[in-house]
Amino acid sequence: MSPLLRPLLLLLLVDVGSLGLSQRWPLPSLWGPLPSLWVLALLRGLGLTLGVLFLRPGLPLGLTSTLLPSAALLALLPPCCATLQSFSFPAGGAPWLALSWGRVDTLALHYVAVVAVALLWHHLKGPPQNGGDQEKEEGASSASLGRLVSSMRPEALRFLAIAGLLVASSLGEMAIPYYTGRVTDWIVTEARTPAFQKALWMMTVFTVGSAVTEFVCDLLYNTTMNRFHTRLQSTVFASILRQEIGFFRASRTGDITSRVTSDTDAMSEALNEDLSLLMWYLMRGVFLYGMMLWLSVPLALLATVALPFIFLLPKLTGKFHQRLAREVQESLAKANEVAVENFEGILTVRSFANEDGAARSYEEKLQETYKLSKKEAGAYAVNMWTSNLLELALKAGILYYGGQLVTLGRVTSGKLVTFLLYQMEFSSAVQVLLYCYPRVQKAIGSSEKVFEYIDRVPKISPSGTLAPKDLQGHMVLKEVSFSYSDRDNSLVLKGVSLELHPGTVTALVGPSGSGKSTIVALLERFYEPQKGQVLLDGRNLREYEHHFLHRKVALVSQSPMLFARSLHGNIAYGLREKSQEEVAQVARRVGAHRFVARLSHGYETDAGQTGGQISGGQRQGVALARALIRDPRVLILDDATSALDTESQREVEREIYEGEARGRRSVLLISHRLHSVERADLILVLEEGQIREKGTHQELMERKGAYWQLVQRQQNGAEGGGNNGSHQVGNGPL
Repeated sequence: MSPLLRPLLLLLLVDVGSLGLSQRWPLPSLWGPLPSLWVLALLRGLGLTLGVLFLRPGLPLGLTSTLLPSAALLALLPPCCATLQSFSFPAGGAPWLALSWGRVDTLALHYVAVVAVALLWHHLKGPPQNGGDQEKEEGASSASLGRLVSSMRPEALRFLAIAGLLVASSLGEMAIPYYTGRVTDWIVTEARTPAFQKALWMMTVFTVGSAVTEFVCDLLYNTTMNRFHTRLQSTVFASILRQEIGFFRASRTGDITSRVTSDTDAMSEALNEDLSLLMWYLMRGVFLYGMMLWLSVPLALLATVALPFIFLLPKLTGKFHQRLAREVQESLAKANEVAVENFEGILTVRSFANEDGAARSYEEKLQETYKLSKKEAGAYAVNMWTSNLLELALKAGILYYGGQLVTLGRVTSGKLVTFLLYQMEFSSAVQVLLYCYPRVQKAIGSSEKVFEYIDRVPKISPSGTLAPKDLQGHMVLKEVSFSYSDRDNSLVLKGVSLELHPGTVTALVGPSGSGKSTIVALLERFYEPQKGQVLLDGRNLREYEHHFLHRKVALVSQSPMLFARSLHGNIAYGLREKSQEEVAQVARRVGAHRFVARLSHGYETDAGQTGGQISGGQRQGVALARALIRDPRVLILDDATSALDTESQREVEREIYEGEARGRRSVLLISHRLHSVERADLILVLEEGQIREKGTHQELMERKGAYWQLVQRQQNGAEGGGNNGSHQVGNGPL
């Protein structure tokens, strides 16, 4: 005997033996049959649960998770059925039913029902996997379901209303089978015409009421799920925007966009359709089964025992049919390969006069396909025959057993007709539930990916609350070292120190890849250094409030990003309403007003997707105006004038070196055109992540060091202090 079956058989023998002993030495009769049965059931359930837990180490996880609810069902089924029977037939029947569960035939039916339900439960849960993996997946699924339910809390009142409408609509659905049975009884008893008219009126009222409530319920449900989808998608988008810049470097834009749109759309679509069907047919099935129990407990038990087999056996035969269908396709593919091979090698076939042999080989493959096709056709017929035969067998069994109950006076002929109608609708409801449940589970699983982004904590320290009104703009990099995680943590900056003082222009030059734009990223707090500090007025950048920091520290990159909105909207991006005059005034300071004034729509001209409707130099002019309108205390120009015409370049330099804000603003100027940094108060030369030289243009030229070499190479037409690094801030290099 299998080591797996031995403990299960032992548990079964103990259970049967305990039931036999309970029949031989029953509980005190003063309790009555039903209380005694409930006490026995609780003791039996406790014993079965302890037995399953004792055997658990030697059982597969999937079998254990099925046995525990089966043990509870095994124990509670007798008292529940006896109690329902006592409600249906208060005058008698329940004591007999309560005392007959020790009989062999009743016990066999008892176990068959539980095994059927266990098989159905096992089918819904899916095939068991490795213990650790399954525990992990079940935990993730329950966690996803919990998150999904919690995210729907704002719609709780709407869902309560939906539940009420579902109940009302489901009750209305019960009317037609019920009154059909009543009419059958009236026909038998030759009731008068008014009874028929009343039945027709009641059926009409309940049916119309059910249809109206179902319409309102569907409308409310769809609007509720649309609200939920909109809110969830907005939450995911906002959560992604809060992530650190390194997250966007590590993730492809398409993957992020897919998570925001495709995943949420797929999840919402499944919830809109399948969850709606699941809720509707679950509620309908509950009422149908309740009515079946109310009409006849024995007939309801018969239908309950038979239904799992009706749905599971065709599924087993269907798997065999699907396997044969795949084999047919594979065989047909092999036949096609023979045909293609001979067509492609027709010259060889013809030269060796083997046309007949090629035809025979193709025919042999077709014969193999034909044999498999016959098997597949037979499997399909068996599958359809099994399903139809089982359904017919259930109807015949209900009619046969129900006829006996009618003969015994347990039910009326009208109730039998009503029960049969309810049972047919109940079977359809169970079939829909079996179809929708895995799809809803899949939607819940896909929601896990969405909630990953919502729950993700940015790998950068949260912003503080510091927002002083008297910010000076004194920015310091103090012994800063930094590396990118996707560059094997090789240091890009190695102990860099620099200061930006209010009223001064500091230029940063160096060859490509030296780390210039990485310094810009640290000053903008796109990243945090592994060592050292970045200070603003003596306070760490993380202490400043996010919006305040990026209003006071403004960046203009070489390839600025504009949005598909008006030029006015791009210049005032991220700010409250700015007047036309304010926008035009700041645009004049950087020479952008000239080209805007020539446009037919002026500042209302649409910049196009990513600013594609205007030239590169015009984009830089708009980006400069966008930075200056914030009146920043620290202005960072990362090769921001490379595409400007000569006149606009002079106006920008005039703003930097001679503008009204010169005395209260720190400026960091990065440019590969070294003549544009000659007027800087301090020039820093960065090479291989370290500051090699510092001084004014005159001092560095006299030194004839690294800066002098950069100037010479640029004058000779070679690469100067270019800024074409591989890492990017926004659209510019990092």
